[in-house]
Amino acid sequence: MKKYQGFGKLVIMLNQSSTQTLSTQTPSSLFTLSVAPAKVIRGAGVLQAAGLEIARLGSRPLIVAGDYTLSLSQQSLQPILQGQKLDIAQASYGADCCEASLKALGKAAKEHKADVIIGVGGGKAMDTAKLVAQQLQLPVVTIPTSASTCAAWSALSNVYSETGAFLYDVALSRCPDLLILDYDLIQTAPQSTLVAGIGDAIAKWYEASVSSGHLQQTLIIAAVQQARVLRDILLQKSATALQEPGSEVWREVVDATVLLAGVIGGLGGAQCRTVAAHAVHNGLTHVSGHGSIHGEKVAYGILVQLRLEEMIQGNQLAGTSRQQLLKFYAEIGLPQKLADLGLGNITLRELQTSAEIAIAPNSDIHRLPFKVATEQLMAAMVSTTAPIDRVSSRVMSEEVKE
Repeated sequence: MKKYQGFGKLVIMLNQSSTQTLSTQTPSSLFTLSVAPAKVIRGAGVLQAAGLEIARLGSRPLIVAGDYTLSLSQQSLQPILQGQKLDIAQASYGADCCEASLKALGKAAKEHKADVIIGVGGGKAMDTAKLVAQQLQLPVVTIPTSASTCAAWSALSNVYSETGAFLYDVALSRCPDLLILDYDLIQTAPQSTLVAGIGDAIAKWYEASVSSGHLQQTLIIAAVQQARVLRDILLQKSATALQEPGSEVWREVVDATVLLAGVIGGLGGAQCRTVAAHAVHNGLTHVSGHGSIHGEKVAYGILVQLRLEEMIQGNQLAGTSRQQLLKFYAEIGLPQKLADLGLGNITLRELQTSAEIAIAPNSDIHRLPFKVATEQLMAAMVSTTAPIDRVSSRVMSEEVKE
């Protein structure tokens, strides 16, 4: 651990993934970033060579996954770990990363005397494994089986109800100790998971630019610019990647959704990670539950956010961006409206419930540079495919009634 003294501040360089700045005068200036996993292994077939790396973290792993993924891990992952003479246990997270699951998995880990947690699967498995590991102060390994989110990278876990309604998120003390990105494993997932991952990742630009594009802090500038690069990669390469699974361009898009999206959240922190698009996702989970996956709802939420910028600010550029995204979404299969999320018959009351949750006092939507009323959000949610225009309050009311 290196210490640097100067200008009245003590800067402690802790490790690869976090930097803490401690002021000798104001404890409130404590600032922590969890930027990256301690180690990332990526490539085709790298899971076979990962046993030794996992063994360095512990000898009694608990594998956390969904029911289906657990059956697959018995054939693929467990023989590799057994080759390292590790004492393995496994447990399902059940319906979701929820409080009941976290309690049961914590108990299972203690009974097994686990000394490392391994999360295998999609975003919910990653979130659950990371949070269980933090609660027990154990190292954690993330092995994504799809490119649906950057959860395998990030120092964040979302907690849901048992029926899939978003409750709260937890900022973790660090990123995973080891991330294993095996392209062969990712390629076995349904293509729809990569499509959703593209939707989740491309949101980084639209959210970070509106919340943080005006800020001058070096790392936030870096995060916003990386988000722009991420957007450009996805706009240019996603369609080809989906047509050519396993190709080099497909790997580049997988890297963008799983790794680069995580870098942006790590460098920029929460304010670069989520704004209105994710807030809309959170509200929708209270009326749709598991009806669609995370990235699909976030992608729709981007359109809602841009619509709000048009309606409230009269921002023509936001309207142009929305029209560009609508064409992109049609090309790769992302949802453009509520009906595409299976919510074509949503009631006015359900729409209002979703909107009220999305603008709750602690919601990320308040990182927008303007205030949003419930009625405005409801209007934006039902007019994501509307032509570019500046909508009056009267027209907003008419749209909500549709």
